[in-house]
Formats: sequence, C-alpha cells, structure tokens
Amino acid sequence: MQANDTPPDNDNDAPAASEPVEVIAESTPAEEGVPSLEDTLREAELKAAENHDAWLRAKAETENVRRRAQEDIAKAAKFAIERFARELLAVKDSLEIALATDAQSVDSLRAGTEVTLKQLVAAFEKSALREVNPLGEKFDPNLHQAISVVASTQEPNTVVTVLQKGYLLADRVLRPAMVVVAKAEA
Repeated sequence: MQANDTPPDNDNDAPAASEPVEVIAESTPAEEGVPSLEDTLREAELKAAENHDAWLRAKAETENVRRRAQEDIAKAAKFAIERFARELLAVKDSLEIALATDAQSVDSLRAGTEVTLKQLVAAFEKSALREVNPLGEKFDPNLHQAISVVASTQEPNTVVTVLQKGYLLADRVLRPAMVVVAKAEA
C-alpha cells in the first residue's frame, strides 16, 4: 500500500476518524503493588526532612558538648590550685599567730617555726609536690642544674653541694636543684 492509497472501507477493521477512541488501561498484577512516582517522591521528601532534622539536632548537641567542655577546661584552669591554696591557709594562720604574740622567746619562735614548716611540708605532700635534694647522688641534667664544677675526692659527676633544693610536681620538674658537681681528676 502506498501513502496515497485509502484504506479499505471495512466497518469491522478500524473506527472512523471522527469518533474518539477510548483507551482502557488494564492494570497488571505486578503494577498493583508498586507505588506511584508521586508516592515515592513524597516518601523520599519525608525521609530527607527527618534526616535533616536529626542532623540539626546532632549538630546542636555537638556544639553544646563542645561549649560545656570549654567551660569545664576554663573552670579547671581557674580553680586547679584550690586544694593547695586551702592547705597553705593553715601555714599562713600559724605565721600570723607567731607574729601576733608579744612575749616571744627564741625557743618559742623556733618551736612555732618547726610546726609551721611541718604544716607546709604536709601541704606539699598532699599536692604531690616533692623535694629534690640530690646531695651525694649522680648528677642528672633532667633534675639538676650544675652551677659549678669543683675538684673533689668524690666520684666524678657526683653532687658535692646543694645550693638550692629542687622540686617536682607530679613527676614534672617545677624547679631544678642548683648543685655543685665533682669533676674528674686530671
């Protein structure tokens, strides 16, 4: 058949051009369980909204935790010495009592000073502040600061004199001991 040819005039074969054709879509059993695109999009938008809300809440919680941690660090730095300061108050009180006494003898001043020193040593111990007195020990540059070297009968690199005691705060050098060290005989 060519393009100019007219189709055969048969009433049973095709409807006339002027009559509307009604297409009836038959649904197959496989399509009945599948959600439409609109339903799928709606579900995806709801899930995205839920995820966004959860993300915002998690972000806010993270910011709150960070802020609280910064506040805790600031408080810890500000009040870190509180326990040690409380221990020193007793030492200060003892010194003030000693100075307030009018009738002082050398023996009473010495006894009061010894009691005050014991209170100070106790405060140091409670705060993990330890004394370094290396007399007769080997020189350790991590704990000692050599001021001079002298000839001595002691073994070389041995601390001969302690000019100033050192201190450790929880195994960290707060102040090295200033020492004089024996030198090797030449």
